[in-house]
Amino acid sequence: MSRRLVLVIAAAAFFPSVVALSARADDCRRLCEEPSVGVGEGSLTAAYVAADVGGLRIASNAAPEAHPYTYRLLSPCAAAEAAGEPCQDSDDRACPSGPEQLVRELVVQQRRVVVPGLTEIDGLPVPAGVPAGTQFGDWLAFPRECIDITALNPAPSPDEVFRYFERLPLPQLPTRQQPPGNGLVGLPVIFFTDGPTTQTYSLDIRGFTVDIVATAQGFTWHTGDGAHLTTIDRGAPYPAHTITHDYASGTYTASLTTTWGGTFTVDGSAAVDVPGSTTTDGPPVTFTVVEARAVLTNPYD
Repeated sequence: MSRRLVLVIAAAAFFPSVVALSARADDCRRLCEEPSVGVGEGSLTAAYVAADVGGLRIASNAAPEAHPYTYRLLSPCAAAEAAGEPCQDSDDRACPSGPEQLVRELVVQQRRVVVPGLTEIDGLPVPAGVPAGTQFGDWLAFPRECIDITALNPAPSPDEVFRYFERLPLPQLPTRQQPPGNGLVGLPVIFFTDGPTTQTYSLDIRGFTVDIVATAQGFTWHTGDGAHLTTIDRGAPYPAHTITHDYASGTYTASLTTTWGGTFTVDGSAAVDVPGSTTTDGPPVTFTVVEARAVLTNPYD
């Protein structure tokens, strides 16, 4: 089997472990085993990692002819763990990824491979009688750095999906209040929203179909008098109301900030949580609260 074929198999085996690995609870193990960074059984393997170009190295499965190395890319945590050191978190957000570009902070490891015509590589003799493409010698590690792995086309990671999630046109839920029109001092104002609290989106991320189900997870009601009511309840109109606020007389502008979370699937996989939340601000509503005063009248006048 050629080295090129081995690399294709490694890339194809990369995605199926996404769900099982990303669902693990332990943070360090998640960092070390999440396939988005290429470690363990699903490690990202590359035929070539180009030299620094414009401050960024680029990994690909296309190597120069007779290139005597293969590469694998590990998260800083996985590399540290393999060396018997404490887990080290990665800082992918410091790497400059574009919408169609995938850049990760990784540790690149390089290993020699048998190339016809070469008897030694970097001073290490090539084993005799072994097929071309056979790996030999130790893995040699480079310092952790930002690597462009777009060409390897790994399945979208949770962090990559979250970057798209933050830019979705999520619903801006309106604030409804009762009684309609003016309120009365001593009579609580009822708040609720009647906008959609679940929305589904289908995205194409580097050729993968990513379906996201966004769900409203929290509501912050800005009452307009300096108070903020935080609930997991969207509220309801009278008489099933659950969210109310008492006002002094005056005119107020209330609004609603909705916190959204979600789950996603990649090419029909099992659902995985989006690793973060985002917010939307809905259109405000302005109303006046007046004080009712009793006035004596003569019913005979």
